[in-house]
This record gives sequence, structure tokens and C-alpha cells, in this order.
Amino acid sequence: MSWTSTYPVLLSSDVDTTAAFYQRHFGYTVNFEADWYVSLQRDQWELAVLDKDHATIPEEYRGVGAAGVLINIEVNDVEAEYERLVTKGSLEPVLAIRSEEFGQRHFIVAGPDGVLVDVISPIDPTGEFATQVS
Repeated sequence: MSWTSTYPVLLSSDVDTTAAFYQRHFGYTVNFEADWYVSLQRDQWELAVLDKDHATIPEEYRGVGAAGVLINIEVNDVEAEYERLVTKGSLEPVLAIRSEEFGQRHFIVAGPDGVLVDVISPIDPTGEFATQVS
């Protein structure tokens, strides 16, 4: 099997609002747009939003949103992104910026439909994790 792409599709109660969130805050642009589906792209990364009640979803799975999903966005400068999105922007962190012993400096914001967005810059691990990373 030869893959051509893989990307998350978020099931949403409000496709337009969800797509606008990722466009406004994270720089995605629209590749395709319908009233029930939006395909977004930023550089080589894709993200799609689908109406949680759309007929393409098997009936027994309809009506369930994307809550419980955590999207990681790794950046070169997490401090600059915190400043842009939180300090000078309109997003409230659900996890304030901090460094983790396992090798991340990050913060988390809440997106639409209960999706969390974790903005991360790798740092050197410390403590017990310092010897576990290759």
C-alpha cells in the first residue's frame, strides 16, 4: 500500500466557526469548502472539519463531536506563539505555558467542540527523562 496523505477530520457542531478558528489563529487556508465540510491546509499540513450529523458518517456515529482530541502544533518559538495567541491575542490558555521534564515547553488552548490545541517547542529533557530520549 502506498499512502498519499493522512490528516485529522474533526467532527463539528459548527463547521464554519471551527474552520474560522484554525484559519484565524493558526494560519490555515481553505482548500475546499461546502456547508458540511471544509478542507484546510497550512504548508504541508492538512486539517478538515466535517458536520457531525452529515450523511457520510455512519448513522450510529452521527451526532458525536470531536471532544477528547488533542492536536499538537510544534513550533520553533513557543514563547512568541504564546505572546501572539494569548498575551496579545484573544485565546485563554487552559494550561499556562510551562516546561516539562520530558522535553517540551508548551501551552494548551481550547478550540471549538472541546478540541484542545497544544502548542509546543521541544526542549532538552531533564531529570529521569534526560537518559530516555535519543
